[in-house]
Amino acid sequence: MRLLLTIVYLLCIATSFVCMLLLMRSYRATRNRLMFWSFLCFVGLAANNLLLFIDLVIFPNVDLRWLRNLTAFAAVAVLIYGFIWDTE
Repeated sequence: MRLLLTIVYLLCIATSFVCMLLLMRSYRATRNRLMFWSFLCFVGLAANNLLLFIDLVIFPNVDLRWLRNLTAFAAVAVLIYGFIWDTE
């Protein structure tokens, strides 16, 4: 069961990282500012998934919940900021 959880966490990291790269590539091609804010959001979500893996798999005795919550909050806050100030 532990191996399955590790695989799921790694797939979540990979998925958010690939989304981040695709959004960055799309922003560079179109210069759409909403793509930029979405890219920054996925940077934070990828960091959040990486911290989740570190917290639950690598260092299970260390509680990094506050740091994970902070990165998730920052990622969503960046996207909300982009939605509010850069809508056309």
